[in-house]
Amino acid sequence: MNYRVLGRTGLLVSELCFGAMTFGGKGMFAVAGTLGQPEANKLVARALDAGINFFDTANVYSEGESEKILGQALGARRKEIVLATKVRGKMGPGPNDVGLSRKHILDAIDASLTRLNTDYVDLYQIHGFDRITPLEETLSALEDVVRTGKARYIGCSNLAAWHIMKALGISERRGWARFDSLQAYYSVAGRDLEREIVPLLADQNIGLMVWSPLAGGFLTDKFASGTGPAEARRSKFDFPPLDRDRALKCIAAMKQLGAAHGASVARVALAWLLHQKAVSSVIIGMKTEQQFDDNLKAVELKLSAEELKQLNEVSALPPEYPGWMLERFASDRG
Repeated sequence: MNYRVLGRTGLLVSELCFGAMTFGGKGMFAVAGTLGQPEANKLVARALDAGINFFDTANVYSEGESEKILGQALGARRKEIVLATKVRGKMGPGPNDVGLSRKHILDAIDASLTRLNTDYVDLYQIHGFDRITPLEETLSALEDVVRTGKARYIGCSNLAAWHIMKALGISERRGWARFDSLQAYYSVAGRDLEREIVPLLADQNIGLMVWSPLAGGFLTDKFASGTGPAEARRSKFDFPPLDRDRALKCIAAMKQLGAAHGASVARVALAWLLHQKAVSSVIIGMKTEQQFDDNLKAVELKLSAEELKQLNEVSALPPEYPGWMLERFASDRG
């Protein structure tokens, strides 16, 4: 396993991050997976033995069951790893059981620590934007979470570039803990992140954790014909949105490259992400040991410059303003 620095921290995280969204099988997240404790114990043990030291979950996954199962599966080996969870989603019937208010954050961190059976998390992330809570209130509460030792670092997920930059400005002005990571959707078939957010991450030295690197399971051999088996996650829950024509061209190109390397389409898709400079770690979620073993081999797959060029061309985003204008202005500056 290879390790990368997370943003501007001194924290080394494995290139592959173990995503626990498949644990539990409750509520809307049942479509992602329904793994119970015995299956989770096996997969977590295999991940630890393979050198994965980064584990990600969220309080909202399966109504808290994911955190419980992951905490039990880690057991005494919890101190060996970097543990991340998230806050924002609805965790109860009350009007304040959701969002990024001080009340909800301080209640949620204690509940997450209890479920995870730990006294701190390494990375505490907001799961999305809360349009009714001022960013100052959210960041102040997160500062208290860090100051009291319940989290070592903070991160964000699913934010626009201006959200992130505004938050960084507030944290710098107040002397508070700042976002050291972003967890976001990114795949060879979904490169929208490259327009505004990737340049921001590079400029501000923020780490990138990639969720859904296989576009909800679409970037696999199963969907090479455009439709997959009825039991596939993507067949049940068509998310995240994607340009299917472009995605199918990507699959065809990856199938060709995969044949040359003796690798699956999924493995090539993961390897492409690991070749992107902005990426700190790619989150993999699996239901079976076979899926895990195939994903794990992505760290060994080295794509040549010509192969990367081929994938980049077939997956390229259409030109969009102001990007094409910025490129024109950059041409005379070396």
